[in-house]
Amino acid sequence: MGTRDELRVLVLAGGLSYERDVSLRSGRRIVDALRSTGMTAELHDADVSLLPALQADPPDAVVIALHGATGEDGSLRGVLDLCGVPYVGADARTARIAWDKPSAKARLREEGIPTPDWVALPHDRFSELGAVAVLDRIVDRLGLPLMVKPAQGGSGLGAAAVQDAAALPAAMVGCFAYDSTALVERYIPGTSVAVSIIDLGTGPETLPIVEIVPRDGVYDYAARYTAGLTTWHVPARLAPAVAERVSSTALAAYQALGLRDLSRIDVIVSEDGEPFVLECSVSPGMTETSLLPLAVQAAGVDLGAVLGALVERATGRG
Repeated sequence: MGTRDELRVLVLAGGLSYERDVSLRSGRRIVDALRSTGMTAELHDADVSLLPALQADPPDAVVIALHGATGEDGSLRGVLDLCGVPYVGADARTARIAWDKPSAKARLREEGIPTPDWVALPHDRFSELGAVAVLDRIVDRLGLPLMVKPAQGGSGLGAAAVQDAAALPAAMVGCFAYDSTALVERYIPGTSVAVSIIDLGTGPETLPIVEIVPRDGVYDYAARYTAGLTTWHVPARLAPAVAERVSSTALAAYQALGLRDLSRIDVIVSEDGEPFVLECSVSPGMTETSLLPLAVQAAGVDLGAVLGALVERATGRG
């Protein structure tokens, strides 16, 4: 492995998912951060030119800034493994599990890590069994309010909070526009927080907890990426004992899922101070309103230094 200023890094961003624009914003910020450390960093789309580029001039490492399926479902990571190109973040198998929310929640439940009760419902079953009957059973089983979101997806796309049963059909239709399977889970009133975790080689560590306060109550796509629609508090306004429980629960989720290098664990803290893991991101956003960079800044650490250290760690696995 060469010195930092000899390393050449390819940052993959863009893709064809609904989150393309956000991915490009993340990618550009990562490139700037890595260049500030002396590394050579280039932005590249995940298109037909990628494999020829990797073969013709393999980079020392890849940073995946792709959001959505391409960057988070493990498929691209599997291709990078085939090419022998090291990358920052979870391996292909782990990413595949974390990307599918029902699978990730099942793993968490097996390990005794609290996550809201849920049901995963493919669109075909929804139609075959009768929408009205199925929705009635969901309400009977999980109660109200509910949270509906795509089983696979990010950035709050297709997600909706449902306060009464009459709103559930429309929420399901909106969800199925983004994925063929809907995850319907019990809505737990409380404080939404994000716990970013990094491992620079000495074991995973939690960064300051970010509290998320969306103006309209739901942290959807617009709330995430439109200035003024969300307020963040870092560190989160939690009692010290509650904050400790949140951090330890997030760390347990990170380890249970077999995550690596960096991740963001989304948690809801109930009104009585109990944390419930909602989902995990293996390719956290890096935009100006993204949560992991906010946590890094609150920790008093330079984002470029963190990313540079993760790149060096990845090259050591190559």
